[in-house]
Amino acid sequence: MGAFSLSKTMYFCSMAETFTNKVAESGIISLDLAALMGNHEIHLFDIKPFLFMELILKEKDFRASLSSFDWSVYQNKVVGIYCSVDAIIPMWANMLIVSGLQPFAHAVYFGDESKTREQFLLDQIALINPNDYADQRVVIKGCGETPINESAYVSITHKLRPVVKSIMYGEPCSTVPVYKRKD
Repeated sequence: MGAFSLSKTMYFCSMAETFTNKVAESGIISLDLAALMGNHEIHLFDIKPFLFMELILKEKDFRASLSSFDWSVYQNKVVGIYCSVDAIIPMWANMLIVSGLQPFAHAVYFGDESKTREQFLLDQIALINPNDYADQRVVIKGCGETPINESAYVSITHKLRPVVKSIMYGEPCSTVPVYKRKD
């Protein structure tokens, strides 16, 4: 009985060596949109503390506050400009803020954290060279830990569809077909 167990174990060891990773051999490229964010943190610049009584923008005071602000705290950050109170903010005020942020921030957008993340990701997708994916089978990763807005999935599909062999959504082991070129 002991010899049978030994040979049975050897058989399973032999079988384990013959397993192949079909996903790896399939040539499918997995594209994780969250990875396009890199290690950039989203930070917000709230206009509220720069307003008189946190409600009214007084140009002279606003300019003075901005000129004494330490913009370096936003070094290499992705920044969203917003106002957490319902105040009337003239367009030039946002432009002044960007003027202060620009030498330090990696990127600047108008909006809350969600909108800023969305815009940054769309900009990163715009930088992708679609020819890098020419004639490839691409899986756009879904269901990750980082929330990805629908607009990013729309944008990447629009960008890659003209050149790829196929686009799928999900994980390489479990995908939903989105597009397949008819050759």
